[in-house]
Amino acid sequence: MDITCLARSTIYKHIADGIFSKPVSLGERAVAWVESEVQDWGLGKIEQSDGSLHHATII
Repeated sequence: MDITCLARSTIYKHIADGIFSKPVSLGERAVAWVESEVQDWGLGKIEQSDGSLHHATII
């Protein structure tokens, strides 16, 4: 959520809609996402907005 700046509910809605990658279970009440998949999602959003990746940095 820190990387995407999206609310938890928005992330799970995007997962249900097939827009965002599914989390990996770390335990009974903990999940995480593959960093490269989140970065790819962010770069895709940048491409959709202006088609420019040459100055994009995902942090």
